[in-house]
Amino acid sequence: MILESFPLGPLQANCTLIGDETTHEAVVVDPGDEAPRVLHRLEELGLSLKGILLTHGHLDHAGATAALCTSTGAPLSLHPADLPLLESMAAQATWMGMAAPEVHKPENELADGVTVGMETFPLKVIFTPGHTQGSCCLYAEQEKLLIAGDTLFAGSIGRTDLPGGDFPSMMKSLKRLLELPDDTRVICGHGSSTTIGRERNSNPYLP
Repeated sequence: MILESFPLGPLQANCTLIGDETTHEAVVVDPGDEAPRVLHRLEELGLSLKGILLTHGHLDHAGATAALCTSTGAPLSLHPADLPLLESMAAQATWMGMAAPEVHKPENELADGVTVGMETFPLKVIFTPGHTQGSCCLYAEQEKLLIAGDTLFAGSIGRTDLPGGDFPSMMKSLKRLLELPDDTRVICGHGSSTTIGRERNSNPYLP
C-alpha cells in the first residue's frame, strides 16, 4: 500500500493519499488546495482516483475537491451536517482572505460506523462533531491508523469557536478517540503526526 500525507495551501492542511499498488486505485482525504499537485502525484504513482473523503467542510480541507472531481470523475463523500459549510465556501474564502474555489456537491454521505475507502484499505467513519457539526475521523483498524482531521492535534485539539463549533460535543468526540489503542498513529489535520498514547499521556486539552 501507498500512504502519503503532505500539507497543501497557505494554511498547510494535511492531505492524505492512500493507494493500492496492485489495483492502481487511490482515495484522497482532505485535498484543501493545490489540485494540480495532487493530480501530478497520482500520475507519478500510476494511480486512478476512485474517491475523495472530507473530514469536514472547511475551505482549507475541501478547497480542491471540485477541481479533482472534475478532472478524475471521483465521487466526493462528506457528512451531511457539514454540507452548509461546503456550500458557504465563498464566505469562508472571504474570512480567510483567499480566492473562492468552485463547489462540488457530495455524491456520498459519511455516517458513523460505515466503512469507506478501498476494499484493501477500509476506513471506518467515526463521527466526531465539535470542530464542526459534521466532523468525522477515519480509522484503519488493521493498520492502526487514524486520520483525525481537525479534531485532534499533537499537543492540542481543534478549535470550537468557529461557526458550527461546539465545545461539549468536542469533549465527547475526544473521549471516543481515547478508546482507540495507544499505538494508533494519528495523522492530524495540521502539523505533525502523533499517537493516541502520546496524546493520552501529554495532551493538556484532552478530557
